[in-house]
Amino acid sequence: MEPARSVAEARQIQERLRERLVFRPPRGFKPRVVAGADVAFDKARNLAFAAVVLIELDSLETVETATAALPISFPYVPGYLSFRELPALVAAWESLRQRPDVAVLDAHGYAHPRRMGLACHAGLEFGLPAIGCAKSILCGEVGELAEERGARAPLVDPKSGEELGWALRTRDRVRPVYLSVGHLIDLPTAAELILRLAPGGRYRFPETTRRADRLAAEYKSGG
Repeated sequence: MEPARSVAEARQIQERLRERLVFRPPRGFKPRVVAGADVAFDKARNLAFAAVVLIELDSLETVETATAALPISFPYVPGYLSFRELPALVAAWESLRQRPDVAVLDAHGYAHPRRMGLACHAGLEFGLPAIGCAKSILCGEVGELAEERGARAPLVDPKSGEELGWALRTRDRVRPVYLSVGHLIDLPTAAELILRLAPGGRYRFPETTRRADRLAAEYKSGG
């Protein structure tokens, strides 16, 4: 990962990398193993604890996990999350024994002020399809969304009218997740995968997010 020493430098990197993004799946895309990734921070120790969980898509069984801890090298600045989280995620990723087919990040992808969120950056860094599945909106607005599981509504830039992603209901009458493409994926394919990873409407978040979040917290508490 190309490091940034300032917000201005980070912005330049985002703008340069954005030109490399591809918003369609690879030919014959049939994912079998999905990666979930998350990072927990310990400000007192200045450490980032990254966790990657690989899940077999059909069975939803965890098939591999990896963790890594690194010093925090970039401050918390909204819109520049990748420069804070990605170094530790890369370290965890590099210790995996097998390569997943797609990654789901608890973050935004294209639904970002510069259209270059963590899911975009991670997809380019790891060289595979990546999906942003966030818990809240970073930018954009959503209109009416039906209450049933599977309902979706566009997440739109109010100034330009551009569609940035979708609000996706993974459970009846529960707040949606906010879906956006990262790299090598489109929104319909991403939505299908997220619903498969949140089967039966039991939980709001996909298993990738739930398990990676739990592993990162456990690693932090034990580290």
